[in-house]
Amino acid sequence: MNDKVVMPVWTFGLFIVLMNTTMFNVSIPSIIGDIGISASLGSWIISSYSIGYALSTMIYSRLSDVLSIRRLLSVGLVILGLASVFGVFVENFQALLAARIAQSAGAGVTAGLGLVIASRYIPYERRGRAISMISAGSATAFGLGPIVGGLITEYIGWKGLFGVTSLVLVLLPVLLRLLPKEQPKPFRFDMLGAVLTVANAVSILTAVTQRSFFWLAVGIISIAVHTWALKRSNESFINPKLFAEPMYRKLLFVGFSILVLNLGNLFIMPLVLANLFRDSPLIIGLTIAPGAILSAFLARFVGRWIDRYGNMRVLILGHVILALVLFVFWKIIGTSPVVILVGYLFFSPAASASLSSLNNETSRILPSNLIGSGMGFMQLIQFFGGSFSVAVCGILLDNQKKYSLAHAYEYVYAALIAVSICSLFVLFRYFLSNRQVTSLPDNEARST
Repeated sequence: MNDKVVMPVWTFGLFIVLMNTTMFNVSIPSIIGDIGISASLGSWIISSYSIGYALSTMIYSRLSDVLSIRRLLSVGLVILGLASVFGVFVENFQALLAARIAQSAGAGVTAGLGLVIASRYIPYERRGRAISMISAGSATAFGLGPIVGGLITEYIGWKGLFGVTSLVLVLLPVLLRLLPKEQPKPFRFDMLGAVLTVANAVSILTAVTQRSFFWLAVGIISIAVHTWALKRSNESFINPKLFAEPMYRKLLFVGFSILVLNLGNLFIMPLVLANLFRDSPLIIGLTIAPGAILSAFLARFVGRWIDRYGNMRVLILGHVILALVLFVFWKIIGTSPVVILVGYLFFSPAASASLSSLNNETSRILPSNLIGSGMGFMQLIQFFGGSFSVAVCGILLDNQKKYSLAHAYEYVYAALIAVSICSLFVLFRYFLSNRQVTSLPDNEARST
């Protein structure tokens, strides 16, 4: 496989898919007005896609252990493309919600399989560059999505957003020509495990977003049932062997935390710019975009640094920068929009570099037979962390209504700083454990 061609094309597809997440954020007021729905219903246009995207990422990654990537890619992009074409013609909320859910069912193929391809077909000495390219595409999509969404909504209409996403159909024949052919493997899919995974994620996220004890109880029960099923199944949807790896468990927590910090900050910054400085959506997008663009520009260098200096140095440095920027925001974010612009110039590349090195480190410690399920579950945990962060940040803001807006934002940033400190602590524990394992003789290291 020619990764110098495949990975840029794949990253462009991922860019379109992830931009589809943030483009719709700025179009919600127009959608609510056009089809006559409440704000609470309108929020499901965003959350339904986010939840479905996270779950389909895990499903495609897990299926890559037994089905060819070419077949999975064909199914995912066709579903996403046709759902996007259908979305151009929707006229009511039910059809719009169905289009978004169908989009999410196909969208996960790009994120889930991108890391699997990099881990399976690119040599470790070049893998850091490929994974950093994927992370940079993600960061750019999150930053440019609001700008693109605002421009399209203003001059074409929100249905035009579906037209952008339908471009993935053009990429499909190109990728099918470039991707290697794989031998079929014995197939057995744990449908019960997949359903329980969906139930776990949806119930917990719904419990948080709706502040519902009922959904929390449903989530706890579904997790208990899933734990019981894992112990009884020989080939479960989430491979229980993953959780026997203490190194992998530490990286899961770090991955969850990085997305908590990243999407939590992306949620708060526009609110600060809009409510404290009265900036328009376009100005907000232009303030955030430079950080995302810089992150994309630095991607090739980040990949080289990872391959040259190792995952841990880049991961720790990125974490330190994230914590420092959050500390600056906590102290002086209400003074000027320039603080956000400059701070995000450091924050976005640090988040992208942290994710790149984390995913590369995960691919390094996983055995080949667990790459698909391990990388897929890592993606699920990361996206769950982002969705969880946005919901919790909103709750924290609501609980601070009796204080000034500036104080409320500072309160949320203090919580994000606490998360960054916890993540750094776990990361240092991983670093020390990793050094101890690599310093042992071969026989002892394998037994560890």
